[in-house]
Amino acid sequence: MTPALAIDGLRVAFDDFVAVEDVSLSVAPGESFGLVGESGSGKSTLLRAVAGLAPVTGGTIAIGGKVLGDRRDKAFYRTVQMVFQDPYGSLHPRQTVDRLLLEPLAIHGFDDTESRIVRALDEVGLGAGFRFRYSHQLSGGQRQRVAIARALILEPSILLLDEPTSALDASVQAEVLNLLEQLRAARGLTFVMVSHDLAVVTHMCDRLMVMQNGRAVEQLTAADLAARRVTQDYTRGLLAASEGFRRTA
Repeated sequence: MTPALAIDGLRVAFDDFVAVEDVSLSVAPGESFGLVGESGSGKSTLLRAVAGLAPVTGGTIAIGGKVLGDRRDKAFYRTVQMVFQDPYGSLHPRQTVDRLLLEPLAIHGFDDTESRIVRALDEVGLGAGFRFRYSHQLSGGQRQRVAIARALILEPSILLLDEPTSALDASVQAEVLNLLEQLRAARGLTFVMVSHDLAVVTHMCDRLMVMQNGRAVEQLTAADLAARRVTQDYTRGLLAASEGFRRTA
């Protein structure tokens, strides 16, 4: 089976700073793959490199067996979309929800814009009543639902999720994660998800890669992570940190 996403020896550098070095991974169609590690480990930069938002200075990225060039074309964005961490910064404050959803449809030349916008809002649990609101009139969870609707409106097969719930309250996080799971099941989507929360990754992902200082530490299944069947001390440290502080007598 051809991987939905295959990365081989990826290197991302900004002048003299190397953010990602010699990282390889393969994600099957319909799989949910996680990237975890401390801040600055390179996981978000890897997603941005796939999306064409960070410079690829070495290695290759392939979507559906096709190696990507330096620039992403319209066909790429019909296949791959990204949901960013901050729902407050990812939506234009002077555009209504309707305009935010119409823009990608217009860029890609869709004619059935009305039905697609209505369907996209229904899929994320908002409904047509939100079409003509501005982002400042929405809660954080509602904004992220709009961001997800915008990513899905072109009917991509791969979603890149960069900490999609970390800026939200805990109760809203669960709602958005459940929504993403429902959408993946309904559409057969492939997810690549960055998160600092190991519990989220264990719940959402089939497999994951642990990253440190721009490099891959190890790859394992979510079941192995949950059962603490890990091989590297760094991963054990992440697990210990995820448990929080313990009070001692």
